[in-house]
Amino acid sequence: MPTTVRPGPAPALGRPRQGPVRQAAARRRGLTPAARRRLGTAGLVLSVGAIALFCLAPFYWMVVSSLKGPNDILNNDLWPASPTLVNYRAVFSGQNNFLYALRNSAVIAGTTTVLGMLIGLLSAYAFVRLTFPAKRVALGAVLAASMFPGVALLTPVFQLFSDWGWIDQYQAVIIPDISFALPLAIWTLTSFLRELPWDLEESAMIDGCTQAQAFRKILLPLAAPGVFTSALLVFIAVWNEYLIANAMTLTLASQPVTVAIAKFTGSSRYQQPFGTQMAAGVIVALPLIALVLVLQRRIVAGLTAGAVKG
Repeated sequence: MPTTVRPGPAPALGRPRQGPVRQAAARRRGLTPAARRRLGTAGLVLSVGAIALFCLAPFYWMVVSSLKGPNDILNNDLWPASPTLVNYRAVFSGQNNFLYALRNSAVIAGTTTVLGMLIGLLSAYAFVRLTFPAKRVALGAVLAASMFPGVALLTPVFQLFSDWGWIDQYQAVIIPDISFALPLAIWTLTSFLRELPWDLEESAMIDGCTQAQAFRKILLPLAAPGVFTSALLVFIAVWNEYLIANAMTLTLASQPVTVAIAKFTGSSRYQQPFGTQMAAGVIVALPLIALVLVLQRRIVAGLTAGAVKG
């Protein structure tokens, strides 16, 4: 029989197939997995460093400006030629009444945090445990309320508080601050409480506890990291608040430190005490920085709460 010759495979179009030697050379020219990991790590470090530099540069410039004397405050040197503490001494001088303002800020921020967390915790519990129509819509409305511009409310609220005789009193600042702090507290606490093992509450109620006792004795300790983190976020937001406090306070009887710094006076009528204001800003920021550094483990635990499996 005649032998049938089968045609071989058609040659591939395009670039010819590389042999083993050329393929190995191509792999050597490319990046190995370890090299890719190192490149990714380097990119991550550079990105985090750029973000940290962007966030810390204003604070660094505030510290540098606070160490400059009155004659050097407008210089753009990255570090003062002759650092001085004259601005820090001026902060605590009698004409600025800085300590009274710090007391007012502590009272306002502390009261707002306690009341806001109490109302926010009960509201979050209701959102998690109760079933009612349009619950998701209500929770979304709470979050949307935090996006409402506060400046639009100043005029009617100021008129209302004027009629009640509340202007230049603590409650004129605390009540609006609570209204703006509640959405943040409710939203974060709802996320934390939703992930708690609610079977423990039912078990406690079977053992004789009321629903309130089961929540207070069993679930609240489990939610402590989340509650602590939410309270710290609310405290920082209220401590730094300026718009409402500036509109509702007139004298040192209730002015917080943010408003008092803006009204610092210089040695003469037309002198703007930039150095003193920068020094006061550093002093006001230090307690918040210390809180975050000392309590960073609790903050991280609160931010990662919710990983409990029932």
